Amino acid sequence: MQDVKEKFQAHILQLQDKICAALEKVDGKGKFEEDLWKRDGGGGGKTRVIRDGAVFEKGGVNTSVVFGDLPEAMQKHFGVTAPKFFACGLSLVIHPKSPKVPTVHANWRYFEMYDANGDIAGSWFGGGTDLTPYYLDEEDAVNFHTTLKNMCDEHDSSFYSKYKMACDKYFYNSHRDEARGLGGIFYDYLKPDVVLPAEELFNFACAAGESFIPSYVPIVEKHKLEEFTEDQKEWQEIRRGRYVEFNLIHDKGTLFGLKTNGRIESILMSLPAQVRWEYNHHPKSGSPEDDLLQVLKNPKDWIKLS
Repeated sequence: MQDVKEKFQAHILQLQDKICAALEKVDGKGKFEEDLWKRDGGGGGKTRVIRDGAVFEKGGVNTSVVFGDLPEAMQKHFGVTAPKFFACGLSLVIHPKSPKVPTVHANWRYFEMYDANGDIAGSWFGGGTDLTPYYLDEEDAVNFHTTLKNMCDEHDSSFYSKYKMACDKYFYNSHRDEARGLGGIFYDYLKPDVVLPAEELFNFACAAGESFIPSYVPIVEKHKLEEFTEDQKEWQEIRRGRYVEFNLIHDKGTLFGLKTNGRIESILMSLPAQVRWEYNHHPKSGSPEDDLLQVLKNPKDWIKLS
């Protein structure tokens, strides 16, 4: 097939435009501001941030296309001696104002490594989408997961169950013994002609990104005008604290970026603007807040509930 890196690069740039337009439309007020940056050593990216909108308190939809010498830390991480690399991807995190609207995270990426002759020594896709609500709405969870499952099933009927399980395992605050959210799908190191034929795998990687808008925007539309109390806002900020804990303690991408002198503003873009930590906080048993917490401690099979 045509050069994969060029095709996927074009895909993520178009997807960035589509997602930003969809989020601006559902917000009705906020607009994304673009910050173009360059990387020492090769490449750069487009960071787009929305702030103080009618619906979204803070969010970013970022693309990057970077290449050059493979840092020693990355060589050790991958267990290779390949001297050059190329990577492109889109990552996003959206933090709504209302505790009735879930936070969402997603990323889709492609990576290549090259030997001393410039030939591809390895390549793979990675990515996923996951939902982090503050109040449990089982209908939302079912619809979100069903959208992702239907997308997966168009390419391989085994994908959803594998990648749903991987998502539940990865986005887990082990120091709290609870999930970060209600999960979604997460996959990594999907190699062309190993997982699927190269063109079919490329199509899956693109479809995964395209599934974001139909999986998330209807949930925002459903809840964005609902009223909420100060206590509910406080609960949202406490749960955001758990989000920060995951990103700074467990998230491999964040930790890797910090250890390899990545662009700090892009790395920490995922953190919410308003957050709190309350000492030894426990919601009242049987409360809506506790209902969410029980699911975070015992992940569900949302498709069986559909």
